Amino acid sequence: MLLTILVFVVMLSVLVLIHELGHFISAKRFGIKVEEFGFGFPPRVFGKKYGETLYSINLLPIGGFVKLYGEDEAGSGKVSKTKTVTKDLHRAFFAKPAWQRIVVVTAGVVMNFLLAVIIATYLLSTQGIPKDTQTVVVSAVDQGAPAEIAGLKKGDVIKSVDSTFVTDTSTIISITNEKKGEELSLVILRGEQEIPVTLIPRENPPEGQGAMGVAIDQNIILQKYPFPVSILYAFRQAAQDTVLVVKGFADVIKTLVTSFTVPEGVAGPVGMAQLTGEFVEIGPNAVLALVYMLSLSLAVLNILPIPALDGGRLLFIIIELVTRRKVNPKYESYAHLVGIILLLSFLAFISFKDVGRIISGQSFLPY
Repeated sequence: MLLTILVFVVMLSVLVLIHELGHFISAKRFGIKVEEFGFGFPPRVFGKKYGETLYSINLLPIGGFVKLYGEDEAGSGKVSKTKTVTKDLHRAFFAKPAWQRIVVVTAGVVMNFLLAVIIATYLLSTQGIPKDTQTVVVSAVDQGAPAEIAGLKKGDVIKSVDSTFVTDTSTIISITNEKKGEELSLVILRGEQEIPVTLIPRENPPEGQGAMGVAIDQNIILQKYPFPVSILYAFRQAAQDTVLVVKGFADVIKTLVTSFTVPEGVAGPVGMAQLTGEFVEIGPNAVLALVYMLSLSLAVLNILPIPALDGGRLLFIIIELVTRRKVNPKYESYAHLVGIILLLSFLAFISFKDVGRIISGQSFLPY
């Protein structure tokens, strides 16, 4: 438990700090005054000022922020006109050209993507990724089961089920469950010989056995890439996985809008902590793979055009560019406030579900 908490805190800290570091570095690069670099959300627990920036640790460890001078007044360019403030007006976020503000707003997303690429580069160089030529192998056959009667043997490779070419165990299980009590045709590979097999999966198999009466394993062939070639493949892999994450978020939003329910597999901070514990049990590389996917997910989440997120701020800048006038700061502030309330409410609801799953003893992973 202690190790899981430590890994979770370190993992969350890295993800947040990398993201906020993107905003921090880009803001400094464009001469924008950074008032605060905070880990977690207020109330503040600890703060120390170095130069003009306050570095703080806050009570709610579910994110972080970089407070830019003039960011809250981005829509109007208004700040209190004290003598000290007036001389820094040129360093305010709202005073910078739109393209610089776009860079600052999206820099955190870019940093999360680059973190994922770095992790993928390491994993591709040391562990590799599965090739497309995966196979499913029979690892055991139950005595007297339909598989044994049909002639299946340990070591057979299942090439197809009901004319469907298979490379993963889930496809075989799904098709078999749909065909219980009906004739099922398979093509197996034994050595170099293809053998057609017909059997009838059992509707009520004995306890501990499947419908066919076989144990099957995924025969995964890994492909490693030497450095620096692995960098190119890491960018490609991260881009492909980003597309999958976008589709996943789209499905979640669609489900929320159409049925007002949260799909299974969506987790908040509590669920992420549980998931971290399960990955810790698998090993360090599994934890790295989790950080990789969380970093991509954080990048996609933040670029969504939702007020209070980076994508929400980007949306207002785009509106400004299109309409050639800045959005009323009052309306923008209200929008961000509503966004924060909705996001925190959603996190609270998800966390409630996560706690319920943990209390009931359910695993987050599907095994």
